[in-house]
Amino acid sequence: MLFLFFSCTVVVQGQSSYETLSHQPQDSIKKNFFKSLGNGYFPTKYFNFDLRYLIKFNQYEGIRTGTGIITNDAFSKKFRINSYGVYGFRDHRFKYSVGGSARLNEPTDTWLGVSYTDDLQETGSTKFLTDKRFFQFFEPRLLNINLFHKHITKAITLGHEIAPNIQTETELTLSDIDPTYSYNFLTNNGLLHAFRLSTAKLAVQWQPLNTSEVLESNTKPKEQFPIITLQYTKSFKDVFNSDLAFSKWDFRTIYQAGTENISEITLVAGVANGDIPLTHLYHAYPNNINKETVMQRFSVAGINSFETMFFNEFFSDKFATLQFKHFLKPFYVTDRYKPQLVLITRYAIGDTRHPERHENVTFGSLKKGYTESGFEINKLFFGFGLSFTYRYGAYHLPQIDDNVAFKFTFNLTL
Repeated sequence: MLFLFFSCTVVVQGQSSYETLSHQPQDSIKKNFFKSLGNGYFPTKYFNFDLRYLIKFNQYEGIRTGTGIITNDAFSKKFRINSYGVYGFRDHRFKYSVGGSARLNEPTDTWLGVSYTDDLQETGSTKFLTDKRFFQFFEPRLLNINLFHKHITKAITLGHEIAPNIQTETELTLSDIDPTYSYNFLTNNGLLHAFRLSTAKLAVQWQPLNTSEVLESNTKPKEQFPIITLQYTKSFKDVFNSDLAFSKWDFRTIYQAGTENISEITLVAGVANGDIPLTHLYHAYPNNINKETVMQRFSVAGINSFETMFFNEFFSDKFATLQFKHFLKPFYVTDRYKPQLVLITRYAIGDTRHPERHENVTFGSLKKGYTESGFEINKLFFGFGLSFTYRYGAYHLPQIDDNVAFKFTFNLTL
C-alpha cells in the first residue's frame, strides 16, 4: 500500500492570523477565511482551531490526531490562551499542552507566556525559538521517524522586538525527559535513562535589510535576506533537581539572491559542551528510510533534509551543514503548467567526542564530510514533482543503489 504525504508550508507573521473576521465586506470575509485556512487555522468568533494537530503519522505513535485552539483579537488583543490535545493510536497515549500569554508592550511586541506540555520530541532535533509558525498539512519526514523522547515541560517565555528587524525570545524550562527507546547515558554518577533538565535559552534573529515600511495594501514588504539566527542554551545541574549541566550554541543563516533564477544558501551549525545526552545531540536532518531497495525507500522529499542520509545514521555534538539550491526560471508550457527545475547540493560535517557514553545505540561520525547532490522537477502534475539525489564522497556506500534517493515532491501555493 502506497501512502503519499505532501507538505504545504505557510508562514504566519505577527497577529495577522488572529484578526477578527466580523464587520467586513463579504469578499473580504471570504478572503481572510481562506487566508486563515492557508495559515493552518479554522477561524471562529473568539478563537481559532489550530489545524496543525489534525492528523499526523509516525513510527512510534502510528496515527496521531487531535486539535488545538488559540484565542484571537475578538477575544482579547492583550491576552492569548492556546492549547492542544492529541492521541496516538499505536502508543495509546494522550498528549497535550496548555498555555497563555499577555502583551506587556505593544510598540515592541513584548509578550510574556507560560505553558505546560506533555508530549513527544524527536531525538537530536533543534528548534530555534524565533522561528515563525510553519503550517504543514502533512509532514512527509515525520512518517519514518522512530526515535522520540517523552517530555513533560513547564516553560516561561518572553518575546521582545528590539528593533523592526531584530527579534528576541527567552525561555526558561524545567523538563522531565524519558526516551521511548532503550538508551542509557553514562555519567560520573552512573547510568541515566530518564532525567530532569533545568534550562535557559536566548535566541536572537536579525534581518539587516528588513525595514518597518508598510505598503499601500497595509502589508509588510517581502521578507529580505539574509536571515541570521543565534541561539544559546544552558542546562544547570542541581537547579530544581536537574541532573545534567551542558551548553549549546546554535547558528543559522539563510540567503537568497536573484529574481527569475533564484539561488538559496542555508548554513546551520551547532556546538554542544558538557554532559549532553543523545536526546540533545544534533542530527543532520536525515530523510532516508532504513529499507533495502530504492523503491521501498520511495517517499516524499523534505524541504531542507538530507535525502540519502538514513535515519539515526549520524549524531554529533558539533556539526555544520551547508545547503545550496538553485531555482531555474519555470518552464512555460501553458499559463497554468509551468514546471520548475531545482539544482541541489548538500554538505555536512560533525563529530562526537565521547560516543561510548551513549549505551544501547549505534551511530556514526560525520568528521569526514558528507555530500549529496541532485535535482527536483517540481509542479509536474497537480503540484507533484520528482526528486533524484545521489550520495558520494567519503560516505559513499558499496551498493550503488544505497546511495540513491528517488522521491516525490509537492509544492502548493495558497
